[in-house]
Amino acid sequence: MKNKIGIIGSGMVGKTLANGFSKHGYEVMLGTSDTNKYEELKNFTGGNVQIGTFEQTSKFGEIIVFAVKGTSVEKVLQLAGAENFKNKTVIDTTNPLADAAPIHGVLHFYTKSNSSLMEHLQQLLPNANFVKAFSCVGYSLMVNPSFNGFRPTMFICGNNTTAKDDVKTILEQFGWDVEDMGEIEAARAIEPLSILYCIPGLRENSWQHAFKLLKK
Repeated sequence: MKNKIGIIGSGMVGKTLANGFSKHGYEVMLGTSDTNKYEELKNFTGGNVQIGTFEQTSKFGEIIVFAVKGTSVEKVLQLAGAENFKNKTVIDTTNPLADAAPIHGVLHFYTKSNSSLMEHLQQLLPNANFVKAFSCVGYSLMVNPSFNGFRPTMFICGNNTTAKDDVKTILEQFGWDVEDMGEIEAARAIEPLSILYCIPGLRENSWQHAFKLLKK
């Protein structure tokens, strides 16, 4: 299993996952475009995570976590350098959230129903191996969520079997049951789960929940 994790994005998702990977014994670099945040990020991660630019982080990571705002993905990829993603597993946590205000707790997407942000990313970086994960739960529950002994379900998809195996291993370490929904087109169904997840949070300030797939 690859041990070096490069996390592109220093918001709460990126910071939480950085601590999670570090906790589970991975070597981690957290990437930011704001050099003024270096000290804050070092403090947040307890000095256990390296801090770098997007380009340094994408070069460092044997596996890359893409954890940035959906509307900024193209700018971030330019800063990170497309060549640094070649043949790497890329965990895509992003959702195509529009800047418009929610209506009764329902967020807006800027993609159409027969497309997804991950498909767009794969087109931009055809030599990277994207796997959708961590996109349908809040950051506070991403690492070893506790639901009275029940393991919640993380839905993943992507075109590369080896990359999905990498991500399954990580998710199981992080306390998740994993459901592989197939190839990249399944991101069209997985990404909108973020809208459903956020409705109780935006309407009732209730965020401590996750999805569970039950099978007979």
